[in-house]
Amino acid sequence: MEYTIGEVAKIMNLSVPTLRYYDKEGLLPLLERTERGIRRFNDNDISWLNMIECLKNTGMQIKDIKTFFEGYVEGDSSIEKRYKMFLERKAEAEKRIEILQKSLELINYKCNYYKTALEAGTTDIPELQQACSEHDAPNNHKLFKDVVCKEY
Repeated sequence: MEYTIGEVAKIMNLSVPTLRYYDKEGLLPLLERTERGIRRFNDNDISWLNMIECLKNTGMQIKDIKTFFEGYVEGDSSIEKRYKMFLERKAEAEKRIEILQKSLELINYKCNYYKTALEAGTTDIPELQQACSEHDAPNNHKLFKDVVCKEY
């Protein structure tokens, strides 16, 4: 199936200028054009765009994504290089997930903190002070406890 740039922008939830930028940067080397130069996307291009967005979500820079796609075009001679790249992306994604999980723990803790304070009409209540004990603070970590127990 063929798609216009506007259709792809909607499908991918990307802007048309972003798609043009990806093309200009060489991230869509197999993208076909009409005789008048109009971009015509197909399902394979959508798959490539999904991979671009996936790699971007792990913090990979455009120049490195381009290097990956160049390796893909090279074929089997770059399998090891591409495998190592994905191992690095996996490690980076796991690191980001860990950071987000810790942030979510803090946010959940603060939601409970403020729910209790809202119900009591004040943050100056024993239950909240007790919740900030070493045993109840998320991760049982002093620095985390200091951040959690401050009234933000």
